[in-house]
Amino acid sequence: MPAIYKTILNSSLITLMSALGGTVQADWAINFPEPAAGVARDIYGIHMLTMGVATLLLVIVFAFVIYSLYTHRKSRGFEADQNFHKTWFGNWAWVIVPALVLGVDMTIANNAQKVLEAVWEVPKEEDLLDVKVTGHQWWWEFDYLDHDIKVESRYIPKDKAGDLYLRSVDNHLVLPVGKKIRFLHTSADVLHAFWVPELAVKKDAIPGYVTETWVDLDREGIFRGQCAEICGTWHSRMPIVVEAVSQQRFDEWLKEQGELKIVAAAEAASDKTWSMEDLMEKGRGLYNTKCAACHQVTGTGLPPAFPPLKGSAIATGPIPAHMDIVLNGKPGTAMQPWNSLNDLELAAIITYERNAWGNDTGDKIQPADVRAAR
Repeated sequence: MPAIYKTILNSSLITLMSALGGTVQADWAINFPEPAAGVARDIYGIHMLTMGVATLLLVIVFAFVIYSLYTHRKSRGFEADQNFHKTWFGNWAWVIVPALVLGVDMTIANNAQKVLEAVWEVPKEEDLLDVKVTGHQWWWEFDYLDHDIKVESRYIPKDKAGDLYLRSVDNHLVLPVGKKIRFLHTSADVLHAFWVPELAVKKDAIPGYVTETWVDLDREGIFRGQCAEICGTWHSRMPIVVEAVSQQRFDEWLKEQGELKIVAAAEAASDKTWSMEDLMEKGRGLYNTKCAACHQVTGTGLPPAFPPLKGSAIATGPIPAHMDIVLNGKPGTAMQPWNSLNDLELAAIITYERNAWGNDTGDKIQPADVRAAR
């Protein structure tokens, strides 16, 4: 067989297989991941319908082209038909073919319109689970508004994440199966975008605005996504991991989070005097998860946007000024207020920043000091 025919045949087979399910799809990973929500399945259905129609048309057209190239070639003595336009098909093809194409397009468009309406029209049911999704440079914050629980989700460094580097986080977004969930999207700094393919959710998080999407998870599992809007230097370090669990497991998780919150609040509110060693140990972990994205683990920052703390006037200067910028942020910069942390967490972070990387001020901040500065 001539090379050109082999090329055309191979292209046709590859296109055909891309629209088929089964082993080929799984082995080659050339299709969308299996949906995990009702709206996602509807979108997947439109995708497969479109691919099926396109593949069928492609096969038909290629079959005619291949047949014509092989049968009507000059080497067999065929000459171009100069009277095709006088035949019945030649006269009406310009009407029939566009009409068929328009009919197919209208079928796809009608189905797509229904799915699009279902995606963007958030249900008005009273028992929705509301989750506020806030994008930060460069981490995610999830607020379970009906349960007063907040989860901060950050990427895991390569030495701990292994093969899932930039695909795993320290805290999952835990959601129940069989319940409609409304996401309220916003941003604390720049544009971000929340995207998890299996959920069919992809929505911009815009500073100063709140937008909605929703899902209805129908199977348990771990589903991974990422920020889909270029948001700065560490854009790639904003993965999302959704953990879909049963309603019973979700209720247990809510209870566990509530108990942890109570313990942390009691610990922070106590009058205990913390040692330098305890503050530094706790501060190191908190700094690495909450501050290192901008100021780096080494304290050297990413100038000019994110100044270094190592040897800085803030971290080695007056304690009140250091405490004020951590509590209240700095307007006009990426430094946001961290007053949502409890007194112990802030005391540990400030103590660590004043004594790490050779700063060695010897200052030891207690929760009571932070409480007085609020």
